[in-house]
Amino acid sequence: MIGIIGTKLGMTQIFNDQGQQIPVTVVHAVPNRVTKVTDAGHKAVELATGSLVTAQAKGKRTPRGARAPKAMLGHGKAAGLAAAPAVLRSFRLDDGKPGGEIPAVTVGQDITVEIFAPGEYVKVTGTTKGRGFQGMVKRHKAGGGPNTHGNTKHRRPGSVGAGTDPSRVIKGKRMPGHMGAARHTQINLRVEKIDAERNLIYIRGAVAGPTNGIVMVRKQA
Repeated sequence: MIGIIGTKLGMTQIFNDQGQQIPVTVVHAVPNRVTKVTDAGHKAVELATGSLVTAQAKGKRTPRGARAPKAMLGHGKAAGLAAAPAVLRSFRLDDGKPGGEIPAVTVGQDITVEIFAPGEYVKVTGTTKGRGFQGMVKRHKAGGGPNTHGNTKHRRPGSVGAGTDPSRVIKGKRMPGHMGAARHTQINLRVEKIDAERNLIYIRGAVAGPTNGIVMVRKQA
């Protein structure tokens, strides 16, 4: 199996041949360059997209922001890239299922949205929106306490464990804390449309991440 790195543009709706309205997420995926093919225990391929800012020649003003190190410049040059890639992601070619068909991939090859076809099912991995520090009600959908009869603990977690035995808070107890900004994979998403001219993938349903967030779209066996 192989996939592609893209950017989530947002959601819209399209109509299929039966006239049904379908909510879709639009992913913009420019051609990805293969920068490395590995076979260390499992076959995998490293894809690159985007470009990082590089330092200018001496005597000229250095651009602001993070600049690509020389190692990254050399890594991109070995794959035929003019600039250092901004995003690198690894994709397992066998997708964790030994014995399956492994596509032939070489360094310097470009992967486009045409590897997908309408009707195929994919899984999309992204980073969920960060919500910061949140309480029990919002983070874990807790019911909260009563709002009347003198109660003053409306949104507090309440008791978190027993006293004498085991005299500690059980590991994994749901508590207030940082919410979101975590890797999330959504499976069984159907590809509704491919726009090869504009490098767009229309995926049925919602995927994790904010607008312009980086996502990985992979074929699903």
